[in-house]
Amino acid sequence: MLAAACVAGVCGGEFSILRSPQSVVFRDGNWPIPGERIPDVAALTMGFSVQEDLPWPGLGVGDLFHRPQATVLVTVKGVDKLPVKGFSYPIENAVPFSLDNVANAIHTLFSEETPVVLQLAPSEERVYMVGKANAVFEDLSVTLRQLRNRLFQDSSILSSLPLNSLSRNNEVDLLFLSELQVLHDIASLLSRHKHLAKDHSPDLYSLELSGLEEVGKRYGEDSQQFKDASQILVDSLQKFADEMFNLYGGNAVVEVVAVKEFNSPLSRKTRSILQASQSQKENPYNLAYPYNYDYSVIFNIILWMMIGLALAVIVISYNLWNMDPGYDSIIYRMTNQKIRMD
Repeated sequence: MLAAACVAGVCGGEFSILRSPQSVVFRDGNWPIPGERIPDVAALTMGFSVQEDLPWPGLGVGDLFHRPQATVLVTVKGVDKLPVKGFSYPIENAVPFSLDNVANAIHTLFSEETPVVLQLAPSEERVYMVGKANAVFEDLSVTLRQLRNRLFQDSSILSSLPLNSLSRNNEVDLLFLSELQVLHDIASLLSRHKHLAKDHSPDLYSLELSGLEEVGKRYGEDSQQFKDASQILVDSLQKFADEMFNLYGGNAVVEVVAVKEFNSPLSRKTRSILQASQSQKENPYNLAYPYNYDYSVIFNIILWMMIGLALAVIVISYNLWNMDPGYDSIIYRMTNQKIRMD
């Protein structure tokens, strides 16, 4: 049944765990993971709560008192699976996802410690750095022009990476290689600031790589260039996972999502900002917005605070009503003494 579902297009990728500490338990099996629940897996492994329960047998309970210090999630577009080492699970309904909720949870719980949060998509020139990441990765190349210049420096990966059939003179090949350069630079910059991996706040790294997809479109998936690029990517990801795992002292989770193409609705691809604003105003049934998981906490805080204030007002009012002005009030006592003296 599972194989038939994958052939039919339900399973459109693979979710792999390259490295994980002993406190996080992943079970070996062929259980499909819904694509929209991948951020929930990242949140649960870091010890955060999620809005809905995740009935997925691939993730065990683990050690609740020892949570990983970092989560690294690399999304590779253009391929259904990669021959990486570790546990791998098929993805059911591969839809676009983000780790914004995990990043918000980190900011809420560890706002004073300014944890490292880095979300990067080099091919789209999209970068999001918060906390200590602004100081650590300020020299990281993020634009395509910066990435191209970084490749031709002396300390780039071109001097040590076997290109095989790939070329330095092709823009598509350079885009693919520049993403590998970003992986190398992240581990290199973090190695210069090892104290960040030893603090008490968890860190989050979310990277999206689409260079392999462009290589497949340019040469074809049966070409030698695509095969060489896939092998180079697998080796680079494995090396990057080992480096990040070691920098955090073996207390980091490194995950890879390989997806051929996201199954996003057609309306989302052509949706404009104006259409989004108009759709938000349409509410024909006058329904309230759904509350989040913090609603019960806020409700209890406000409820018991109001009850406490109400009891305080009642007690104070009762004491004032039954107060003897000549005995209990210092104002009347001082006035009476002054009258007697006169």
